[in-house]
Amino acid sequence: MSLTRKLLLGSTIAAAMSFGSVSAFADGHLPGEGVTVRPVEGTNLEEKFQHKILYKALQALGYEVDEPQEVEYQTMHLALGQGDGDFTAVHWDPLHTAFYEESGGDAALSKVGNLISGALQGYLVDKASYDSGVKNLGDLKDPEVAKKFDADGDGSADLAGCPPGWGCERVIEHQLDAFELRDTITHNQGAYAAIIADTIARNKQGKPVIYYTWTPYWVSGVLVPGENVEWLAVPFSSLPDGRKANTSFDGKDLGFEVNSLRVVANNNFLKDNPAAAKLFEVAEININDVSGQNNKMQAGEKDIADIDRHVDEWIAANQSAFDGWIEAAKAAAK
Repeated sequence: MSLTRKLLLGSTIAAAMSFGSVSAFADGHLPGEGVTVRPVEGTNLEEKFQHKILYKALQALGYEVDEPQEVEYQTMHLALGQGDGDFTAVHWDPLHTAFYEESGGDAALSKVGNLISGALQGYLVDKASYDSGVKNLGDLKDPEVAKKFDADGDGSADLAGCPPGWGCERVIEHQLDAFELRDTITHNQGAYAAIIADTIARNKQGKPVIYYTWTPYWVSGVLVPGENVEWLAVPFSSLPDGRKANTSFDGKDLGFEVNSLRVVANNNFLKDNPAAAKLFEVAEININDVSGQNNKMQAGEKDIADIDRHVDEWIAANQSAFDGWIEAAKAAAK
């Protein structure tokens, strides 16, 4: 066979294969078929809800979804940057910006869409303490005020804080220095669920409490701002590394920026999977829906089967929006 004939035959076969792949997609094949997605989650069970909604959408696009890795947030970003995972749905933007940059930044990763918007963080105290005048974290610079929140008898206020590796601990540690509160506040870190459970128990006993938390999360469904507790202001805006940003919400400086929970994904995965990239771009979940689901978990519906049911119920209640995600993703893959 001549070289020319071989080239012509090869071109014909290639064209046929190309046409066949387009025809197959048009005939009902899905853009994710044959691709296994490797998600990376955090260690909070309450974050499975939004991940599992995205897993359902990915499966509707034909993707296989691997068993997720569960690691702390800093490790999560490193894994994605190194290509050891494909995406996560719990990048707090801008809280996790340092983790993002330390893991390769835009050269390795991309922030896609705004899955959950309007996430708050900050410090809270029991309402009785707030109403009696403790309205600013800086008020605890006074040893007599701080002593009211002493849970272990050492004379220092016990702040139920943020575990190492989450990102929020960097802000708290920075602010304890910036506001000159090291002598009067102890930042208690460790398993957050255990620390906050003790805080809730103390509050039920009528004892003063001070703690860090965030939304969406079930804590604010148990210790309800405006009823049981109140958000504290901070003396002034101060963030790590001298970063300047707006940390006010509803007229009060909470010390933390309002965040969005975004998808962060490995760039190679996004390049190879335009359908998944478009899904991550258009998917949105109302923050109140996430808080409501977290409250169900706190009330006892916390098994994986319960979470799966919550996901199915959410999709059924938001079917039109969910179907819109899928159609947009399919269109992006053509």
